[in-house]
Amino acid sequence: MLHIENVSKRYGKTLANDGVSFSVAGGELAVLLGPNGAGKSTLIKCVAGLLRFEGNIQICGHGNKTLEAKRELGYIPEMPAVYDLLTVSEHLEFMRRAWRMEDDGCGEALLRRFEMWDKRDKLGKELSKGMQQKLSICCQLVHRPKVIIFDEPLVGLDPHAIKELKEMFGELRADGAALLISTHMIDSVEDYWDVAHIMMNGRFAATKRNTPEDTASQSLEDLFFEITEGGERE
Repeated sequence: MLHIENVSKRYGKTLANDGVSFSVAGGELAVLLGPNGAGKSTLIKCVAGLLRFEGNIQICGHGNKTLEAKRELGYIPEMPAVYDLLTVSEHLEFMRRAWRMEDDGCGEALLRRFEMWDKRDKLGKELSKGMQQKLSICCQLVHRPKVIIFDEPLVGLDPHAIKELKEMFGELRADGAALLISTHMIDSVEDYWDVAHIMMNGRFAATKRNTPEDTASQSLEDLFFEITEGGERE
């Protein structure tokens, strides 16, 4: 569903992504791990079509900047962006109209799940950072995308929302969606990940699959610290 081939991105003389290639299949949860500055967010923004890049990115067989690809994509950034003068309900109505969808009740179900239904008449500017993040999640899932990318999804969320989102990872994967999550918090995906890519200096330093054979010799956490800190832990 998501195919990334030889993607590179430069900021001036700085090479943020250096020939990155990987795929995420339907029903698979892939994780991008790495310290700040490793290139995770840049790669995520390339996939979402927010940055120019060299290489090829396909979403459900379509170039990532095409309308067909965007219909199948849900992108939840680390910093939520909401409209100050739209209410919570109007945000979801805007998304439905953008994709020419009928109201099938999915928006209300998402708001109730994330304890936002009683906030449905509040304006975007009246919401806390955590509420804006929950609204961002709801807006990007209301059209039932097949490929969903999260950038540091648990940052700013309350414990209930964290619990619900973790459960949703498993549900979306079971429904056949392709999930890509960028995070430095290993425990946020420890129960659901299928493959993890550890990034350093814009490249994949290691790739690990969540199989008994692959995890028996070394845990993902140990591999992460070995690569990012030379095995030294506090």
